Amino acid sequence: QVQLVESGGGLVQAGGSLRLSCRASGRAFSVYALTWFRQAPGKEREFVAAISSSGISTSYADSVKGRFTISRVNAKNTMYLQMNSLRPEDTGVYYCQADHRYWGQGTQVTVSS
Repeated sequence: QVQLVESGGGLVQAGGSLRLSCRASGRAFSVYALTWFRQAPGKEREFVAAISSSGISTSYADSVKGRFTISRVNAKNTMYLQMNSLRPEDTGVYYCQADHRYWGQGTQVTVSS
């Protein structure tokens, strides 16, 4: 069993930056692929970025390419999402996922125009 806790969300003006963290408890964190999703009000949850267990391979939604960076530090059981040049459309609850099945509770990101 893996428990995930996101943090780092908040209110920021357009053009600003935030760094989200996702800390995992339990063993075997280093073998899991990890993913960030987000859900805007009234919309379905959508993929944001993913990273392989080693951290070597990453992928991004087109809407965040060049602005967001996903990373992980396995020794700290933690994944990050550095978000730069934020836009109002980036507003939503951001969730981390491990091994395609474990979910965190989410952290709110609000970008004001």
